[in-house]
Amino acid sequence: MAVKPLDDRILVKQSEAEEKTAGGIVLPDAAKEKPQQGKVIAVGPGKLLDSGKRGQMGVKKGDMVYYGRYAGAEIKIDGKEYVILRESDVLAVIEK
Repeated sequence: MAVKPLDDRILVKQSEAEEKTAGGIVLPDAAKEKPQQGKVIAVGPGKLLDSGKRGQMGVKKGDMVYYGRYAGAEIKIDGKEYVILRESDVLAVIEK
């Protein structure tokens, strides 16, 4: 299924939750925290400005990003978890 975000929204595939703590303790499913980072899968065309033009997006497909803990809407597509966010919900792009 193809999903095309609208306006200044992006589709992000969530990273996997941590299986172990830094001390090596294995976490049960109930104790795992929701990841706050992921890979951008699709990007909308940009926000429609008052002038009628589209604003340029600051993130692109393939970027790894951090986003707010309660930001966006979680969805499932073909059994995989994704988040649809506004570009303003992105806190940082991870550079490698």
